[in-house]
Amino acid sequence: MRFSLSREAFLKPLQQVVNVVERRQTLPVLSNLLVQVENGQLSLKGTDLEVELTSRSSVDDSQDGEVTIPARKLFDIVRALPDGSKITLSHAGDKATIQTGKSRYTLATLPAKDFPENDQLAIMERIRVPEAALKELIERTAFAMAQQDVRYYLNGLLFDLKGKTLRCVSTDGHRLALCETELNDAVENRKQIIMPRKGVLELQRLLEDGDGDIELEVGNNHLRISRSDVTFTTKLIEGKFPDYEAVIPIGADKEVRVNRDMLRNALQRAAILSNEKFKGVKLDINPGVLNIVAHNPEQEEAQEEIEIESSIEGISIGFNVNYLLEALSALREDTVLIKLRDGNSSALVREASHERSRHVVMPLRL
Repeated sequence: MRFSLSREAFLKPLQQVVNVVERRQTLPVLSNLLVQVENGQLSLKGTDLEVELTSRSSVDDSQDGEVTIPARKLFDIVRALPDGSKITLSHAGDKATIQTGKSRYTLATLPAKDFPENDQLAIMERIRVPEAALKELIERTAFAMAQQDVRYYLNGLLFDLKGKTLRCVSTDGHRLALCETELNDAVENRKQIIMPRKGVLELQRLLEDGDGDIELEVGNNHLRISRSDVTFTTKLIEGKFPDYEAVIPIGADKEVRVNRDMLRNALQRAAILSNEKFKGVKLDINPGVLNIVAHNPEQEEAQEEIEIESSIEGISIGFNVNYLLEALSALREDTVLIKLRDGNSSALVREASHERSRHVVMPLRL
């Protein structure tokens, strides 16, 4: 096997794939990338048996073949080479050689046959989604995923396909994030799948703000997402996601309309003197004015007052300030709505002009 290409053309696919490879592996071959060359096309594949990523690019002066090469070492070498370097990688016996100018590196390899084969997907649903739309869905919701929760189905992101709508939903039991987009074609049957946390974070890194579509192929226990230069496959979490629609407050008829940046800045300042453990802030809402109060065990206090549009009279409600700040950061418009029922119920936070992106934050007793 042999191929040549520029450092920049090699670095991008390497960056995409190397993150999937765990530094500590039980199987030595899982620390390697599967490098394949066929008909002038280079394919780099990495996996941790949960997530698999394949990146493709065109190469010059190529000779077909395949081998596995240590992922991190190969990436670090290519990254450290000077800009504009022309790299030639060749393989013979159990060694791979990287040459550029007067530099030469020899790496130990393992046979390609040792690299784990992914199961063939039995495709149950195939849809196309604008790449930028999927990127937005994940950016607006991924932050609310649970981390290492015993309710394993919360440690991931729900993809809810229903009719012509794709929703992404995440929750850690204290807050919920939801965002949806319209599809060109309707799905026949409603389908809910849960992508694990690592898959979500890798996919988020991979997606770009391009104009093109990407293809989602849903299997029984896998999801495959394909773009012309990349194929991403992840196992799915088996389990039933909570009935998230039941969590979205109904009858929250008390409304606060406020400038997003003004509220976010006031919360960030108040958070400095909040209790480090609970991160609680109290919102006192009255017509036209919102008071934000934070205390800590050292008897220190922060008070902020900002203008709002609201006719609510005398509601006090506590929140974890970080949950509110993350919800506000996921919204894009200047004006946001906070909808409440009373001082003991969840708050619904969304943009003023639409309900496409919604966030639910549970109250905190202070």
